[in-house]
Amino acid sequence: MQLIDTHVHINFESLATDLEGIRQRWRSAGVVSLVHSCVHPGEFAEIRAIADQVEELSFAVGLHPLDTEKWTETTESEIRTLAESDPRVVAIGETGLDFYKAKDEARQKQIFRAQLEIARQLNKPVIIHCRDAAASMVELLRDFFDDLDHGPVRGVMHCWGGTPEEMQWFLDLGFYISFSGTVTFKNATQIQESARGVPRYRLLIETDCPFLAPVPRRGKRNEPAFVKYVAEKVSELRGVSLESLSQQTTKNACELFGLSVVGHPVASVGAIDELP
Repeated sequence: MQLIDTHVHINFESLATDLEGIRQRWRSAGVVSLVHSCVHPGEFAEIRAIADQVEELSFAVGLHPLDTEKWTETTESEIRTLAESDPRVVAIGETGLDFYKAKDEARQKQIFRAQLEIARQLNKPVIIHCRDAAASMVELLRDFFDDLDHGPVRGVMHCWGGTPEEMQWFLDLGFYISFSGTVTFKNATQIQESARGVPRYRLLIETDCPFLAPVPRRGKRNEPAFVKYVAEKVSELRGVSLESLSQQTTKNACELFGLSVVGHPVASVGAIDELP
């Protein structure tokens, strides 16, 4: 079994200080590739240094919608330059809209559009964060795509938390949908319905670690090995085998991000069940 965790933040201190241990555990769980998201360009050097140690790590560069105060007149060119500086940069992001914690809606939209344009120019997918902003998000994307000077951009709605109806809006625009540990939560009925309904060729899985640890690790520090639990839950919801689900999501991740997992060793799956 091979799994790809399509959204991690292992540069955060709670994980970075235990990098070798968590790497051993994700390999034991069958995780053969990871995509590291960036919340602001200042993280780029740190993430690249981790990738120098971890051959299975690819990464993105962008600015998170809750960090708009860090956007300056040079940030757009900085993101573009960094994205072109290393072939391991497979996406722009994470970027998007978050109207739950911040209300600077116009500013968020401006910055998000700028990053969409970078992704279009560089022909890279976008990793999109969307919280309490689905209607505004789809309107912005439709306007951007309809503009003859822009056109469509590939990407993923990461850590999906919306309704099945909202999910369909983004599927219609060509986006992938990625599910995190929230799909395992008892009361996450809408997310689980979405996980049942997303077409198999648009389905991805992630941890968004160190946040949102899945059941049975909920409340603990999340880490890439726990993407196994996300895969197990999604396969259960869809009525398919874990092996089939892992093959499909790995194929989808490779297609979207241009990843290759050839040559990565895959060890026994049972080791993460021995964690305290």
